[in-house]
Amino acid sequence: MEAYKQEFIKFMVESNVLKFGEFTLKSGRKSPFFMNAGAYVTGEQLKRLGEYYARAIHDNFGLDFDVVFGPAYKGIPLSVVTAIALNDLYGKEVKYCSDRKEVKDHGADKGGMLGYELKDGDRVVMVEDVTTSGKSIDETYPKLMAAADVEVKGLIVSLNRMEVGKGGVVTAQQEIQEKYGFPVASIVNMAEVSEVLYNHEVEGRVVIDDKIKAALDAYYEQYGVKA
Repeated sequence: MEAYKQEFIKFMVESNVLKFGEFTLKSGRKSPFFMNAGAYVTGEQLKRLGEYYARAIHDNFGLDFDVVFGPAYKGIPLSVVTAIALNDLYGKEVKYCSDRKEVKDHGADKGGMLGYELKDGDRVVMVEDVTTSGKSIDETYPKLMAAADVEVKGLIVSLNRMEVGKGGVVTAQQEIQEKYGFPVASIVNMAEVSEVLYNHEVEGRVVIDDKIKAALDAYYEQYGVKA
């Protein structure tokens, strides 16, 4: 496993973004872990977050694209910090863009988009925090394609939860790939998280002990993709 992936997993825990316990998800599933990208709040955290996204984009999709697009709301800061990091790490100049939840009908920047105005032929990489069901992409992808005739090079998320999507057969990430025809990748997945954190300490405490590991195993027995 690449060093930056191991660092990112510990970074999520240190930033109180990735937590373990008992959580009820939007889907109604009872999960032994929860990820909240809204907990990245400091300048240092956001700088590092952008760098992890930039490295994952570079490794999975390359740098042959023009725009980083982040669905509102959490995708807005993600797209901004990723665009900055791509410039800092690779000297790659890209624009950022996001959709608005409400269309703006006044001023010079009217419309449904924030940031760069998309143009036909633009090559876009989408950034999201986590994909559980694919619902947010179902909402934002039509807006993206309505704005201009763009080519989506791929979607990158922080964490692949590795659980079945709405169809109950393959993961949500695989469902998105099959539905929209662009690749979906993650900085890390839950198997890698377990590998790094099980019986290992972060900030003086074991994050995944035997009890949490058993809860994770039971969760994936129920919601994981069956071979």
